[in-house]
Amino acid sequence: MGPTASGKTALAIEMATQHNCEIISVDSALIYRGMDVGSAKPSAQELALAPHRLIDILDPSESYSAADFRRDALVAIEDIIARGKTPLLVGGTMMYFKALLEGLSPLPSADDAVRQQILLQAEAQGWDALHQELCSIDPVAGERIHPNDPQRLSRALEVYRISGKTMTELTQTKSAALPYDVVQFAIAPNDRKVLHELIAKRFNIMLDQGFIDEVATLKARGDLHLDMPSMRCVGYRQCWQYLDNEFDHATMVEKATAATRQLAKRQLTWLRSWPDLQWLESGVEGNLVTLMRQSR
Repeated sequence: MGPTASGKTALAIEMATQHNCEIISVDSALIYRGMDVGSAKPSAQELALAPHRLIDILDPSESYSAADFRRDALVAIEDIIARGKTPLLVGGTMMYFKALLEGLSPLPSADDAVRQQILLQAEAQGWDALHQELCSIDPVAGERIHPNDPQRLSRALEVYRISGKTMTELTQTKSAALPYDVVQFAIAPNDRKVLHELIAKRFNIMLDQGFIDEVATLKARGDLHLDMPSMRCVGYRQCWQYLDNEFDHATMVEKATAATRQLAKRQLTWLRSWPDLQWLESGVEGNLVTLMRQSR
């Protein structure tokens, strides 16, 4: 695990090529086809060296939940173990890791038709009206979810409209925890300034690799919009807005790197309270040796 731009992929590929491991991606952006540059997806050469499960499995118009990830990851883990290899889970989507390790409440899967209905209602009435609706059916969730958090607000209403039960009711129980022994590592620079420099450097590389053209291609499809989970991935929203002439190139770069820093901050906040975690420092030689020694 680790914040964005910390060197997870490079270390994972090094481990997979030198040891009997197979990688499972734990990243909510890498699941989407056609979102390669802005998600820092491993290159074709890297994937040839170390294939990754759960990459390029969805179109950007589709939704994918933590429950979907847990289901697919468990299938991949069982298959990798059956072939005598060790599953190596790599990524920065902390909710996916949490769902896999601890299990999930029996919430219904996402329903695109219901989500679209909620979105249209929000456009007509405003999110405040939807928040009032949530408070009337699920006061506990209404208290917890801010009216300015459309993603969580939409999900809470979606759960109720699909199942007839509130999120508060359904989250009283969980599925079983992961039935395997795990060793958990996080990698990050010790100095946050270094991480910010890595984030800025990587975004400039993405621009050189054609990130703006990638977003322009996605935008030109006509079936995607900024409220979709895929387009909420950091960098994509800011680039889309730049293409809509909402601000200039320099502002786009500033906003995208700021959003990525905020993502890294949230990831580190998760990791600092994560139990049974062993830390590695980005850029230090011998991380693979340390990782293998502490995994035994």
